[in-house]
This record gives sequence, structure tokens and C-alpha cells, in this order.
Amino acid sequence: MRGLVFLLALVHVATAQHQALIDYLERRLLAIEDRISLWQEQTTRYASELRELKQQMVSQLESLDKEKETLRMTLDGVGTRVDRVERELDYLETQNGAQPCVDVDDKLIEQQVTLVQEKQKAKYFKLTDCSDMISSIKAMKILKRVGGAKGMWTKDTGVTSGKVYVFNGTAGDTINEFATVQDLARSLGFSLSTDLKIPSSWKGLGHVVYNNHVYYVNQAEEITVVKFDTRNKSVTDSAVFPVQDHVPVYGLNPETVMDLAVDEEGLWAIYATRQNERHISLAKMDSNSLDIEQMWDTNCPRENAEAAFVICGTLYVVYNTQQPSRSRVQCVFDVNDLVTNEEAPLVYFPKRYGFHSSLKYNPQEQLLYAWDDGYQILYKLSMKKKLEI
Repeated sequence: MRGLVFLLALVHVATAQHQALIDYLERRLLAIEDRISLWQEQTTRYASELRELKQQMVSQLESLDKEKETLRMTLDGVGTRVDRVERELDYLETQNGAQPCVDVDDKLIEQQVTLVQEKQKAKYFKLTDCSDMISSIKAMKILKRVGGAKGMWTKDTGVTSGKVYVFNGTAGDTINEFATVQDLARSLGFSLSTDLKIPSSWKGLGHVVYNNHVYYVNQAEEITVVKFDTRNKSVTDSAVFPVQDHVPVYGLNPETVMDLAVDEEGLWAIYATRQNERHISLAKMDSNSLDIEQMWDTNCPRENAEAAFVICGTLYVVYNTQQPSRSRVQCVFDVNDLVTNEEAPLVYFPKRYGFHSSLKYNPQEQLLYAWDDGYQILYKLSMKKKLEI
């Protein structure tokens, strides 16, 4: 009997020890689970903080890239302006230099004048191999009617963004920007447009949009061409057009004293002066610096002229034919003398309303963007090659 009691006591002690071991192991497992949970929480928090840090770094890098690009553009603009100031100072020195202490040889002066004249008459060197000329108006599309009787509309002729820009009226400080031609077509008035406010007012109808920049004409005491960046909404450059005594370039649109144009070769200026009052003049401009590269006096009269445009270095002037529904290209001037009035085809416009207040050529689409008595019209052009004379 005593042996049985002793045996039961031993079993009881063993059971108690076993239970204690199990309790200890359970406590250890719970502690390990708590630590694992804590590690998971810390790992999740660290991963979230790393993602936030990465996003902040990416945002800061993008901001730095934008600031770098802005700084580069600013430096380029400063460099261009410095170059222009230097050229203008050189020009002023040549025009207003100190009186010489000795008599200047008249023959030497005549030689210098002759040299300048020959430089102005020098052959124009094309930037592209474009040799197209208009054959006829292939098609016409009346998009809609919006705005006043006179105005100008165009796409950006240098990029494929598809944006459309509207200058409503003959003067103002706001440009209406549409995302697409379709937006303009379905817009109730200008409801789908974005207003671009410019720091100085535009005047006339001779403006263009080229490579994300609006080139517009500002008329005060002098004629100034202003270059406005449509992306950062700021003026990047401006230049006074170096010609005095301007007169309206088109007899039927006296509000326009200078008409800017873009073709495959770049930026052009169509203008007129009192020195050559009866006829239209043409100048090739550098779209980056706004410098004048070359100038020509044409034989195209201003009288009854509505508008003009340039294609592959050829100026086409459109005149009112005194017929209620027709206008036509009646004078051409080619800077390389490859096309003459006698060789140019008669190009008639199927015009229906008043007369064109503006015609803007898009070299990428070979379309003319026309404004006619408040109607926005597209003309599809049929082209052919110029013939060497």
C-alpha cells in the first residue's frame, strides 16, 4: 500500500513538471510571435517610409530637371540678347560714328554702299529641298462661324500637338487656345478654349504660332515682333523690325502693317514701306533670334490685296477680283527666281462671303487656314513642282 502511494506521488510530481514545461514553452512561443509581429510592423513601416522617400526624391529630381531646362532656356535667351545688343551697338556705331578728322574718299563710300546693295541682292540659300508650288485649290471646308468679321486662326505650324489658336478681332491681349480643331468646331463660342493672356497687346492679323511659340506683332511708335512661349506663358524675346515708315501691307486690310508667315523654310515677314509704297516687301527672319536674314522688294501691288502667304520660299498674294464669290492669287514672287507671274497657274478661291482677313499656311498639312467674315475656313491645296528657269 505504501508503495502504491509512493508511485502515485511520483506520477503527480512528473505530471506537474510536464505541465510547467508546457506552460513555459507556450510563454516562449507567445513571446516569439509578439516579436515576429513587431518585426512585421516595423518592416511594413520601413517599406512605406522608403516608398515615400523614393517618391519625394523622384519629385525633387523632376523639379530639378525642370529648373535646369528653364535655366538653360534663360541662358540661351540671355546669350541671344547679348549677341543682338552687340550687333545693334555695332550698327549704331556705323550709323552714328564720330566725325572723322580727315576727309573720307567719296569712292570708298560708294564702294561700301555698292557692297551692301550686292549683299541684299545675294542669292537666297534654301534651308530645305522644298520645291513645291500651288497648282490649285483642291477642296474647301467651312468649319464654323465664331468671333467678329475679322480675325485669324491657325495651328502650331512647327509641331504636331494639334492645338488651335484664335485671334478674334484686329487687336487685343488674349488668344483663345483650343486643344483640337474638333474642339473648336463643337465649341459654343469660345467655351471650350483656354485664354492665353499676353503681356503686350497684339494688333493686326499678321501673327503665327510656330514650335510652341506665338510670334505676334505689336504696333506702337515702332513695329515690334514678340516671341511668346505657350508652355511657360512668358515672353522669350522681342525685336524691333528695322524698317521705318511702315504702311498697311494689304489695301483691303489696313489694320495689318506686317504679316508674319511660316513655310517649310521657317519664319517670314510680309510688309510695306513708304519708300516702296505701291508694292509689298518680303523678309526672311531667324525664328530663334528674330534677326533679319535677307530682304526683298517685290513687284506685287498692295492695292486690292487681301492677304498673302509663303510656300517653299514663294510669296503668294491674294487679291479681290471684284466678283462677289471669288478671290485669286494674282501675284507671286519667288526668292530664288524659279517661279514668275507668267509661269504661275491662276489659283482661284471658292470664296463665299466678304473677303479674307487672314490666310495662314500649314506646311505639315498643306492647308490654308482662312478667316472670311467671321467664318473659319480650311483650303486643301494641290501642289506641283517648280521648274528650273
